Amino acid sequence: MNDIIGITMGDPVGIGPEITVKALAEMTPEQRAKTRVFGNLATLEAAQKVIGTSLDFAGLVEDIEVPGAPLPWGRLDHAAGDAAFRFIEAAVRAAEAGTIGCIVTAPINKESLNAAGHHYDGHTGMLRDLTGSDAAYMLLASERLEVIHVSTHVSLKDAIGRVTPERVLATIRAGYEHMRRIGVENPRIAVAGLNPHCGENGLFGNEDMEQIRPAVTMAQDEGMDVEGPISADTVYYRAYQGGFDLVIAQYHDQGHIPIKLVAFDTTVNVSVGLPIDRTSVDHGTAFDIAGTGKANHTNLNAAIAYARKLAAGRGA
Repeated sequence: MNDIIGITMGDPVGIGPEITVKALAEMTPEQRAKTRVFGNLATLEAAQKVIGTSLDFAGLVEDIEVPGAPLPWGRLDHAAGDAAFRFIEAAVRAAEAGTIGCIVTAPINKESLNAAGHHYDGHTGMLRDLTGSDAAYMLLASERLEVIHVSTHVSLKDAIGRVTPERVLATIRAGYEHMRRIGVENPRIAVAGLNPHCGENGLFGNEDMEQIRPAVTMAQDEGMDVEGPISADTVYYRAYQGGFDLVIAQYHDQGHIPIKLVAFDTTVNVSVGLPIDRTSVDHGTAFDIAGTGKANHTNLNAAIAYARKLAAGRGA
């Protein structure tokens, strides 16, 4: 068991370097001793100059070369996209080797990433590829609401096509195992419907009866405490009020909108189903304020706190 966490710096021209430095500055010396940053030293020093802190980065940073660093803040750059990928790749290899217990990712820019030839829809797909995993799921965690998604970064049309009994059941299983791992002995899981009012018995579509309900039945047969499909316009409220420990969202916005409404600054993005642990901020690179010192690191602090819990419990 390794309780060291590894923070990837994110896109070097976004707010990732700044929020990383701000988070490090607030840590105790003992916490910093259990933290490694996978990034670029020159960029972190430039961010520190903007913020006005005076951290000693010796032994804290795995310095990964970025040609021309520090690059100009807030400008889309394929070199930055490539660097962001290499930071993550290095952290994944460290996690696989057991030298860190959990990865915390600062934000990347998908356009920069793809411009550099790394064709991923975000962190989750990249981590699945880097670890050779068959599947990975995006779980959003907050104090009173947790949501895991059947699909994420695809069009709504494609998302509907992915609502199959097999995929919904796999998502339920992944969410169930994660909740048990973080200490919920018998997770109460709600499965959101896809269509308005779960299709009203076929009036507004048959997917809820034919694709979602069979998955719920199979999960129940496996001994899981699962209900659904439940109309999406009520299920999140019920979960927020304590009726469920986890909601299965059928697509990206169905899960993201409610949790960002109630916990915008503190929602943590967790990758579930991988052989390594990873948490992340749930916001973007904010090029418009990069290099100004204005970036809010509250979300990164929440991701770090969740990561420390996962790292402490890995293998338990």
